[in-house]
Amino acid sequence: MRRPIRRVSTLLLIMFVGLFGSSTMIQAVQADALQADPRNTRTLYDSFAVERGSIVVDGVQVALSTPSNDEFEWQREYPMGPLYAHVTGYNSLGQGSRGIEDAMNEELTGTANSQFFDQVLATLTGESPAGSSVELTIDAQAQQAAADALGDRVGAVVALDPDTGDVLAMYSSPTYDPNPFASHSTAAVTEVYDRLLADPQDPLHNRTIEGDQFTPGSVFKVLMLSAALESGQFTLDSEFENPAELQLPQSTHVVRNASRETCGPGETVTLETAFILSCNIPFAQLAQQLGADAIAQQAAAFGYGQTLDIPLRVQASSYPSDLNEPNLMLTGFGQHDVRVTPMQIAMTTAAIANDGTMMQPNMVDRVLAPNLDVISEPEPTILGNPVSAEVAAQVRASMELGVQEGLATNAQIDGVTVGGKTGTAERGEGRSFNLWFTGYGELDDQSVAVAVVVVPDENIVGDTSNVIAAPIGRAVIEAVLNS
Repeated sequence: MRRPIRRVSTLLLIMFVGLFGSSTMIQAVQADALQADPRNTRTLYDSFAVERGSIVVDGVQVALSTPSNDEFEWQREYPMGPLYAHVTGYNSLGQGSRGIEDAMNEELTGTANSQFFDQVLATLTGESPAGSSVELTIDAQAQQAAADALGDRVGAVVALDPDTGDVLAMYSSPTYDPNPFASHSTAAVTEVYDRLLADPQDPLHNRTIEGDQFTPGSVFKVLMLSAALESGQFTLDSEFENPAELQLPQSTHVVRNASRETCGPGETVTLETAFILSCNIPFAQLAQQLGADAIAQQAAAFGYGQTLDIPLRVQASSYPSDLNEPNLMLTGFGQHDVRVTPMQIAMTTAAIANDGTMMQPNMVDRVLAPNLDVISEPEPTILGNPVSAEVAAQVRASMELGVQEGLATNAQIDGVTVGGKTGTAERGEGRSFNLWFTGYGELDDQSVAVAVVVVPDENIVGDTSNVIAAPIGRAVIEAVLNS
């Protein structure tokens, strides 16, 4: 008789342990994943019952919640919608969330671990649940300058504080209005989403950090010059052969400078002159002499191959592997399969402006609880030192000459130290080029690094980076230094 009782007791014990273990797994281990699961409609609907915290730029709410007269209690609003669409993103019924709304969802809804006791206290005192506000590092004047200067062109602008990594501007064009995504009708939200998704210009795509990446063209020469000087094999006075055309080895492809002439009048040209005049042939020769490993190592030091959370996810830029000799030489001036985000180009320039120290980009200045207590305040973080201070100084000197007398003269600002590099990247035969500018501006104790890319209309030919992209960079630099 005792044996059956013992078996039943053992079975009950096993069942209890299993139940306890599964509930513990759900509550302690899987809770965050289940809460974030887009299929969890209860969590989604509950989030609309909370006064979601504001997203703030320079003291102005660019996303906020107002009382709603329906079952959801709160209505999300984006007062400056298109200007900040790729920054704030949206929080929607049926189509999830994007931007800061997604990346900082726990803080905005008050469900972050750091806010647990605040929520318990609010429950005990009978207060309505509320999320924290997120103050961003974005400079309102720089963001507006980027939007105004880029206009209705397809492209993107990023501005960084080289000393801290703070993101001062992030603008992608075309943009969209996030307000329709705040609708409490799932059908309406789906209709808006499908319409934008079908738009051939892809306005939902944040070109600054994600999606189909860009070929950098000659802005990649900032990295190439850094790699050359860091190697110890080259100086700014190192000389290269100066033909008007260069037949690539093992290939029928011929490399030409943008001028379709030699890089200056001599039979040879120095590395610094080739950089200032943005000549392709000397940099193809440089890549051949440096070798793929040295270039790849320098690219990795600048952050290529690394995804980042700023807290938006930044896709990794890439330098190709398994290169044959002709393709290696094409990468020397940012062609072949080199792929970058504007954020990566801005990070590279910011590191040069910051004496070779590269800071982690960051968009969040601080998070404030509903009672205005500071919950978090990110500190500047060093990502690495891709070049020495000495090399950074030499690259800066070359970039400043490029603005004074090279191919980036339209970036000049009276009374401001400006260094820059333009780039014109091929996108395939018969297609217009991507137009680039990257540079930095320094005035007193302020500095800013920018990256600009413009994708011209296919019907427009003849535009240059100095005419189109450099003035956009100049406008953003001026806005930051004047703010």
